[in-house]
Amino acid sequence: AMVALVLVQQPDFGQLTLITIVFAAIFFLAGLSWFWIAGMAGLAIAGGYSAYRMVPHVTSRVDRFLDPASGDTYQIERALEAFRAGGLFGRGPGEGVVKRVLPDAHTDFIFAVAAEEYGVIVGLLILGLFGFIVIRTLLRVQEEHDLFVQLAASGLIVLIGIQALINIAVNVNLLPAKGMTLPFISYGGSSLIAVALALGMLLALTRRRAGGALHHRTYTKRAYA
Repeated sequence: AMVALVLVQQPDFGQLTLITIVFAAIFFLAGLSWFWIAGMAGLAIAGGYSAYRMVPHVTSRVDRFLDPASGDTYQIERALEAFRAGGLFGRGPGEGVVKRVLPDAHTDFIFAVAAEEYGVIVGLLILGLFGFIVIRTLLRVQEEHDLFVQLAASGLIVLIGIQALINIAVNVNLLPAKGMTLPFISYGGSSLIAVALALGMLLALTRRRAGGALHHRTYTKRAYA
């Protein structure tokens, strides 16, 4: 609740959406009743509608997404142009042209720049790598017997995966602009540090503890000797 309050005060509804999805995923994995999950979803929808009605920049972004003729869509038009210009195999490293006129090309729309210079093939590869990391982590988490490790690791990987998915969806005009970076790829020190810390905690939670298992077996033998 405190995190949501801080994000609303900024206001940063993109990060609020991300955090809400992460907490919903954790509650779902923890076995929370569908009744409460549906209630949370209803509150989220009500909050989103309130933001649309009361916050001017949210209204503008959603309206432009639903009806491009209602406002300035220069940014997303240039992003889509970058995809078309890159084709399957791209113009070549550093040869992108659209990035010169694309706002936030190095942060929010870095995926479009990568597609222009390296092609849609590399764009699909990036998407596949994020998907592999998320699926591999969730499969690894299933091997854990500690509920805290399961929920914490799942929350961290959902955070990274959903952030990447939202950024890519915005780049291809499947979602309204959110102002969200692409993990590990977008320029920005604070974003990179935050994602690196999240991944570091994830690795610490999911590492195989061979020594710990040996200590546990030794302790058990002594206890029953």
